[in-house]
Amino acid sequence: MCDAMQKSKTFQRKKIVIFFWGCTMIITLLTIRLGYLMIYRADHYKELATDLHERERSIKAARGKIIDTNGQVLADNKTVCTISVIHSQIEDAQKVIEVLHKELGMDIETLTQKVNKVSSREKIKTNVEKEIGDKIRNYKLAGVKVDEDYKRYYPYDTFASKVLGFTGSDNQGIIGLEVKYEEYLQGQNGIILTLTDAKGVELAYAGERRKEAIPGNNLRVSLDKNIQQYAAQVAEKVCEKKGATSVEVIVMRPQNGEILAMVNVPEFHLNDPYTLLEETNGELTSEEKQNRLNQMWRNMCINDTYEPGSTFKIFTATAGFESGVVTFQDAFSCPGFRTVEDRRIRCHKTSGHGSESFLQGLMNSCNPVFIDVGARVGVDNFYKYMEQFGLLSKTGIDLPGEAATIMHKKENVGPVELATMSFGQSFQITPIQLATTVSTIINGGTRITPHFGVQIEDSEGNVVKRFTYKETKGVVSEETVEKMRYGLEQVVAEGGGNKAYIPGYHIGGKTATSQTLPRGSGKYIASFIGFAPANEPQILAMVVIHNPQGIYYGGTIAAPVVKELFSNILPYLGLEPEYSEEEQKTYDIGEFDMPNYLGMEKEEALSKLKEAGMEVELQGEGNRVKEQFPLAGEQVKQKNRVILWLESVE
Repeated sequence: MCDAMQKSKTFQRKKIVIFFWGCTMIITLLTIRLGYLMIYRADHYKELATDLHERERSIKAARGKIIDTNGQVLADNKTVCTISVIHSQIEDAQKVIEVLHKELGMDIETLTQKVNKVSSREKIKTNVEKEIGDKIRNYKLAGVKVDEDYKRYYPYDTFASKVLGFTGSDNQGIIGLEVKYEEYLQGQNGIILTLTDAKGVELAYAGERRKEAIPGNNLRVSLDKNIQQYAAQVAEKVCEKKGATSVEVIVMRPQNGEILAMVNVPEFHLNDPYTLLEETNGELTSEEKQNRLNQMWRNMCINDTYEPGSTFKIFTATAGFESGVVTFQDAFSCPGFRTVEDRRIRCHKTSGHGSESFLQGLMNSCNPVFIDVGARVGVDNFYKYMEQFGLLSKTGIDLPGEAATIMHKKENVGPVELATMSFGQSFQITPIQLATTVSTIINGGTRITPHFGVQIEDSEGNVVKRFTYKETKGVVSEETVEKMRYGLEQVVAEGGGNKAYIPGYHIGGKTATSQTLPRGSGKYIASFIGFAPANEPQILAMVVIHNPQGIYYGGTIAAPVVKELFSNILPYLGLEPEYSEEEQKTYDIGEFDMPNYLGMEKEEALSKLKEAGMEVELQGEGNRVKEQFPLAGEQVKQKNRVILWLESVE
């Protein structure tokens, strides 16, 4: 019994010892853990504690501006406000609802839900005009926050809408240059940090910490505001006159690919991009509306393809010269059609052109002549030159969504397909692809990359990055270039493109009239591509008119558009007319000194011009004359016309 009692006491002592050492170990481990948390993890938990008592609001960065080649701002920022409420800080919810209803015009029910919602921060409305935001701030309502923000603003609204693009509610680019150059235009957002107590109420004595936003850089582009505006005017005029569904105009420098204007009529409103241009019958589903918006935003110069028609004969002629299968003196015969295998392919002149040289065939835009030249070139060479000229790949233009050429597979091309391809049918390309290919042929044989982006600048105008673009030299021989320049000048001087002729200027070009698919729809595309001066091209312009009503021939309705465009922009670019003796006699042109209108009020200048019996063309918006052409005191020959550029002066 004594042994049993002794064993029991020993066991109890062991339990106590084990318990003691267990507690000691636990305390030791807890102490070590506490020391680790307090010493080694102190910064981490301090940060968590701070986060728990800090409330964060973002400061949006100002987006970089988009600036034209002359420094005109095309995309800017407008200061707006974001109104929000913090539920835990609101003292008089009813007063807050009443004030926001009065100033923002929002319905009571929506405001009540937002104001009474238990959340760390509830946005009431964004993009509020600054004046209204300031009024709300002056009420000094507890729990109501008014933060200044930036909204993208486009001073000219519809100007180059499908090129510039627009931004979303988060100020990020959606389409166009806005999204293409997002990485440069976007800035770095800042933050505002305020301390709160455990209930989330801001501590009045603590103030706030701010990390200021860093604005984005500016993008300088090759677009010229004056040329873009005038191109838009002539496009709108022909669109309305001919009842066309759409019109595209491209103006570019063929030597380096800089695009001075790109017009897509109808343009949409950049400051209201989610409102459809056309009226709708009945309600649209969200999907239907989005589809229509996507269509409205499409840049048809690069996003859509079409059958180029006879403007593509420029390529066929070039391929013929390059492969040595044709000369301007070669004789052809046109009875009004050409039979290829079992298919009779008509010429636009159904009675035929009769006997003609290749130069005459180019001037007459004769399909049978080009069918014969295409057959001489052959399928292998035809595709070789298309590859060499870059027609089978994209141009690489700095806009999103460029479409690729839709072409037959080489192995599927027979005599009929080659024949139709030779005069620009049975395949599709984009307008920018055709403009780039023609530029390659007339600029000396260098395949250029069409582009808008010139350089990135900081807010002080210092260059941060200058863009360079791929060029491929030697695509066309110099001999062929000279032939094509000469031949295309004859098309305008005496051929089917004569309605683009301007006295004093050497202009080359080519007309086209193509039928939209499906055949027999009765819908056509009229187009013209021209360049000047023909012997040393400095500027290229292209117009495409979709579904014109009535007369639809490219030479009749598209060539005059380029003529009107060139009549204004060639002098503006400093390309002066040089009249031949015959032109001076024909158009009764004499020399005289141009008066000075610089600095005059608009109305005074117009009055003096009217008294002098002169024709005037106004460019830009404003009340004072900033520039004029011809220049004051300059000896000029076309004495009845002057162009004035206006500016606003307060």
